[in-house]
Amino acid sequence: MIHSLYRRITDLAASPKAVWWLIIIAMAEASVFPIPVDLMLVPMILTRQDRAWFLATVCTVSSVIGGVIGWLLGAFLMKHIGMPIAHFYHADGRILALEDLFRRYGIWIILGKGLTPLPYKFVTLAAGAAHFPLLPFIAASITTRGARFFLEAALLKAFGEPVREFIEKRLTVILLILLVVIVAGVALVELF
Repeated sequence: MIHSLYRRITDLAASPKAVWWLIIIAMAEASVFPIPVDLMLVPMILTRQDRAWFLATVCTVSSVIGGVIGWLLGAFLMKHIGMPIAHFYHADGRILALEDLFRRYGIWIILGKGLTPLPYKFVTLAAGAAHFPLLPFIAASITTRGARFFLEAALLKAFGEPVREFIEKRLTVILLILLVVIVAGVALVELF
């Protein structure tokens, strides 16, 4: 099922209405969809490198809107919609653990998970369920989702097709290193 869904998404990336599909998939991926939006964003940027920044912006804004939808589902419909979504992905325990982590670490959870290809939908649901303040949630989501999609756009614009395999295989490691650098920078600022 996942392979056919992947194939369908990459086919949509080449369609005339690709930008609209990018918006829909980015919003859905942030709240309920199992496939990362990068699978659509990467071929779209490779096809039209002159639109890389536009596509990264569309993806960021749409992902954050989807994140707000996920937050709302978690805050107001967790029992009826949020937990069934988590259950579908066999992540009931992960949602509950994230909810507890939000109460303790808040913004750091969004910065850590929003930057990586790990399921952002769980972050959005858990943030809402924990009633994490919406405005800091949006600000952190813009920061991390934007960093992720603009980094992909920059790499694809600079290096083109050869970087596609690199991104698909190593993006998580790159983003985790970037996260460690950010956290270390913040920790150093706190010390001084």
